[in-house]
Order: sequence, then structure tokens, then C-alpha cells
Amino acid sequence: MDRNPSPPPPSCSQEDEEDLAGGDCIGSTVYSKHWLFGVLSGLIQIVTPESAKSSSDEEQQTELTEETENEICRVWDMSMDEDVALFLQEFKAPDIFMGVLAKSRCPRLREICVGILGNMACFREICVSISSCEDHGQVLLQCLCDSDPPTLLETSRLLLTCLSQAEVASVWVERIREHPSIYASICFIMSSSTNGLKTWKGLMFTCTSYSCSPQRTMGFKQLCPDTAKDTWNLLFDLVCHEFCQVGDPPIILQEQKTVLASVFSVMSAISASWAAQEHPKREEVDLPLIDSLIRVLQNMEHCQKKPENSTESDPEEPTNCGSTQDEFHMKILKDISCEFLSNIFQELSKETVAQGLKEGQLNKEKCSCAFQSLLPLYSPVVEDFVKVLREVDKALAEDLEDSFPSVKAQT
Repeated sequence: MDRNPSPPPPSCSQEDEEDLAGGDCIGSTVYSKHWLFGVLSGLIQIVTPESAKSSSDEEQQTELTEETENEICRVWDMSMDEDVALFLQEFKAPDIFMGVLAKSRCPRLREICVGILGNMACFREICVSISSCEDHGQVLLQCLCDSDPPTLLETSRLLLTCLSQAEVASVWVERIREHPSIYASICFIMSSSTNGLKTWKGLMFTCTSYSCSPQRTMGFKQLCPDTAKDTWNLLFDLVCHEFCQVGDPPIILQEQKTVLASVFSVMSAISASWAAQEHPKREEVDLPLIDSLIRVLQNMEHCQKKPENSTESDPEEPTNCGSTQDEFHMKILKDISCEFLSNIFQELSKETVAQGLKEGQLNKEKCSCAFQSLLPLYSPVVEDFVKVLREVDKALAEDLEDSFPSVKAQT
């Protein structure tokens, strides 16, 4: 089913006309309050302990009747109307939907309830109300651990809607970071579910649009003055602890390339905004980022290599990028990674470089990979980095200059 069932045409019975004349309609709509109350009462009955105890039939708890499903789907459609959404909010309907999510074992019912909440959250007042309730927040985040794909999709849409509201975005980001199991679920959705991936990337691409324009710094000042730090911390954890990790096969970059491009672009734009505002940022966070960015570039180089002296493809060997679209996305990832890495290199102090050499984030192999990707476009950045490196490890600096004569000629 690609969409919600369309609501049935309104009836025109004499009883309905009398109800509407008596003020039964919701706001300026023709929807009946009486009918809606009936549907909500039915939902309450579905999840009450008495109802569960009296039912010995497992199917009654995991499946909806056709009539019940059609009625609730009609509410789903109706909830896109602001008058209906506000009416539902006024009469505590979100509490009913949360009760369903907490107690129901019916996947379709859970999907519909999250979908209704997602429609309601499109209106700022309701979004703030739902987001400010800690209990509601916990129930919704637990839905990210659901095994039902449609429910996951609707949950992702709801949370994306909340994250797009600057007033409450930081609340949700902090909740996600505080719960490792939820955090792992988000990473799984982003990396393996096409629909979920598109939904979560929506927020990132919204932010990415700023990074592609000359006004990106001003854009981030306006977009997330209070949530940039939380957003940065969440994305930092993703790239340093979840995506493209040590031990992952290089070919995994094919699956993660679009997500990584979005994440790096957003982080690069936030970092540029902080630099423009002289925002204090700990330099030690640059080292894990350098490690991650160089690993991406190394894997990209490995992924794009063609096997030598081979006429038949080995299923265990990484293949070339393949389609033109794949190559296009890999180029985007490389361009964004190089830009981000060059910005970080510009901020490195002698002390941080020394720490990186000691801890292994910087060595000859990694620096060579970085130089290979950054030159010649970012030659001034590489030259300045070599000058700093010379003060810390002269032998390594000279070794790199021998490998990259263009840098040696300038330094």
C-alpha cells in the first residue's frame, strides 16, 4: 500500500445534517466530532488491560478488522487538516496514540498511530507539545527499535519533522545521544534502509544546501544557533564510531557514500560557521575527524582500483565504482571530504600535530593519502601543514617532500 486509503465520501443522512447543524463539525471542516470520538474510544478499548485479558485469540491483538482499519486510516487523512489536528490535541488524542504505541502488538495499528502523530507534528504548537513531554519522547524513540518497516518509516518522518523545528530540535538530539540502543537503530536505518535513509537524509540535505552557497555561514547562524553543538556531537559520533570504521571492507563505502557526503557537508558548514564567529572548539576533536576523513579517502582509492592482470572478476575483490551515478556520488563524497579535511588542516597547531603523530592519526601513509587527494587544488593548505610538521618531525616532513616534489619546491 503506497498511500493511506482515501476517506469515504461524507454521508448526507438526515441525522448527519442535524449533527452538523448542532455544532458537531470540527472547526471549519465537515468532519464529525461525534464520529471521531467514537473512533478514539475504539482505540482505547483495543489497548485496555481488560480487553487484552478477555481476548485469547492472538490474531485479535496483532491484526485489525477491515472496518477498524478504514476508520483509523480516515483519521490519518483527516489529521492533515489543522482544525482536526488541533481538535485531536485539545482532547488529548496524542496520549491515546502513545498508549497504543506502548501496548499494542498490531504493526498496522502502530504504523497508523505514528503516522497520525507525524501529521499533527507538522503544526508548530502540537510539535512543541509532543516534544516537551519526556514520556512521549521515550515512547517514540522506542519505535525506532520496531521491526516493522512501515512503522520505522513513519517514526523517521515524525522525528524528522520534530528535528526541523529549531525550538525543540536540541531536545530530540540529546535524547537520541543519551540512548545507545536508539542511536544504534538510527545508524542501522541510515545505512541499510532505502526509505528510512531518504527520510533521515532529508534534514541533512536541507542543511547541506547552505554549505553549497556563499551564504552558508549566515545560513547556519540562522538555522541552528542553539542546536549546532548537539547536531555536531551527534554527527561526530556517527562518522567516528559508526561509519567506515577500521576493519570494514573498503567496498562498504559504496553503501555509505551518500550518507557520509551529507554528514561531512553539514559538519563542514557548522565548523565554518563557528570559525566565522570565533567559536571555541577543542582541537583534539580534529584528530578523530582527520582519521575518519583519511580512512574514507583510502577506501575510496582502494574501491576505485581495477584488478591488474585479471580478466575475470573475483567476488571477494572490490570492483570499480560501476555506474555513472555511483561515480558521480563518489566524486561528491571525495570533493566534500577534501574540502573538510583542508579546513581542519588549516586549524592544526604544532601541539595537535605532535599529538596526532603520537596517537597514530597522522603518519606517513595517512599524510601521503591526504596529500594525494588534496593536491593540487589545496596546495597552500598542504604547504602550511608541512611547515608545521617540520617543526614536530623534520624527518617525516622531508620524506613527504621527496614524495611530493611540488610541495618541496614551495617550502
